Amino acid sequence: MRRLTVVQLLPALHSGGVERSTLEIARALVAAGHRAIVVSAGGRLVPSLLESGAEHLSLDIGRKSLLTLRHVASLRRLFSETGADIVHARSRLPAWLGWYALRGMGGQQRPHWVTTMHGLNSPGRYSGIMTSGERVICVSQTVRDYLLQHYPATDSDKLRVIPRGVDSRQFARVRRDDRRARLAVAQVHPALGGSLPLLLLPGRGTRLKGHAHAIQLLADLRQAGQHALLWLLGTREPGREAYVGELEQLAERMGVAGQVLITEPTSRIAEAYAASDLVLQLSDKPEAFGRTVLEALSVGRPVLGWDHGGVGELLAQLQPSGAVRHGQSALLAQRAGELLHNAPLLPQRIPFTLQAMQRATLDAYAELVG
Repeated sequence: MRRLTVVQLLPALHSGGVERSTLEIARALVAAGHRAIVVSAGGRLVPSLLESGAEHLSLDIGRKSLLTLRHVASLRRLFSETGADIVHARSRLPAWLGWYALRGMGGQQRPHWVTTMHGLNSPGRYSGIMTSGERVICVSQTVRDYLLQHYPATDSDKLRVIPRGVDSRQFARVRRDDRRARLAVAQVHPALGGSLPLLLLPGRGTRLKGHAHAIQLLADLRQAGQHALLWLLGTREPGREAYVGELEQLAERMGVAGQVLITEPTSRIAEAYAASDLVLQLSDKPEAFGRTVLEALSVGRPVLGWDHGGVGELLAQLQPSGAVRHGQSALLAQRAGELLHNAPLLPQRIPFTLQAMQRATLDAYAELVG
């Protein structure tokens, strides 16, 4: 394939699955000898992007304001001056801006248009822009089914299911009896020391992540005679103080406040998985994919989650014993006890790798440029 110039569009580069996928594809493009440009409002991941050899243009293309429309001309100029071959939009508002920018370009000069549906967005015309790509990447079969259900006129031939992937080098398997990670975590958070089983729920401080379910689970386990610790990792964030306060009050009412630790995000997430005995994925809203399921299983830790969306899809393929019907709290506690007492059989190899995702995405680009 000849050297390509690929421009990716997204709101910002702070944290999250969309942002991580953007960086992963940028790295793959540069490694393959292509030019990778990312347009966003910036964020803490920009240095990592630049270190990979990719380029970044700061434009606030995710801000919901009429003033944002002025960036259409800037994007059109960028596409023209760089000779972009592919424009890849990963979020709705940036996609609308990119789409309008492309409309004003001549046929010979116009780059190919790719979109990725990273989420199960509320259906409607605004979200429908994500189905407009010449190739539409769906991050799971769940997303593809959702897309065709709500946008039945979409040409299914242009859809490509490319699951997100886990880097097995970053999330290397750790034996369950290896206590080094737990000891390292306890040095930073002494409350997580000791021999009690550790439940881990990694996720942002939003109500949809199901933190209340995790606290209820901890209380149910205690009532059944199974004492444990619960680590809500990544929940304590600026602007989330009121929500964190609600969780602390809930833990107090349920009598488990001394067994719950709520902390900020960490860059040592693989170590957190290795330190835990059971990883929870209890989002009330179905996830489009569920990357934490892959990461935990890659490290060798069992997962317990609601059986819906991308999480249910992954558990069905990789660890069926970890799937519980949404809302069945009693069964959730029973299953948690079983998984803590009897180590389930986990897959020796995770088929959804970072390299497979990168390769499939570049293949989708190649389909368009020939």
